Amino acid sequence: MTFRSITVLVGFASLFAGLVIAVGNAQQVSGPVKVVQLTGLVGVKDNAKGTLQVENGQLHFVHGKASSDVSASSIQDVVTGADSQRAVGGTIGLMSMAAPYGGGRVLSLFRAKIDTLTVQYRDADGGLHGAIFTMPVGTSEVIKKELVAQGARTTSDKLPAAASAASSSTSNKEQK
Repeated sequence: MTFRSITVLVGFASLFAGLVIAVGNAQQVSGPVKVVQLTGLVGVKDNAKGTLQVENGQLHFVHGKASSDVSASSIQDVVTGADSQRAVGGTIGLMSMAAPYGGGRVLSLFRAKIDTLTVQYRDADGGLHGAIFTMPVGTSEVIKKELVAQGARTTSDKLPAAASAASSSTSNKEQK
């Protein structure tokens, strides 16, 4: 092997190890969490970066000098999920696509894991709204538990039990 191929191999191994370590360090929520509000909050632009915190029965999102609150009791459903996004993006990601022989496309294979939090809520006039947030791995479930403890409702916890009950009743019918 040449010195150049060893350098490239070590570089890719270091990048992969960095991504694995970042995923392994799942956070526990001890205060405000840095999030991106993709869409949904009234008066907040899409893709706004800020902090999210549950306190005093409110889901509190602060972005810049402004803030937005949603009462936990007005939340109809809270759903969490796991997703991924490009690890290398922006100008560098765009410029790398011009690399010869499709070499820049390799960067699009590197993905960073994220959590999603989707909140469905009613405003003061009874209108139905939804907001979607992305955040570091391991934080969405903690926020969901805090919201449910302060009065928010969720239907996702009921679905697995109903699905397992339905599957057990069909298996009992098949055995008869």
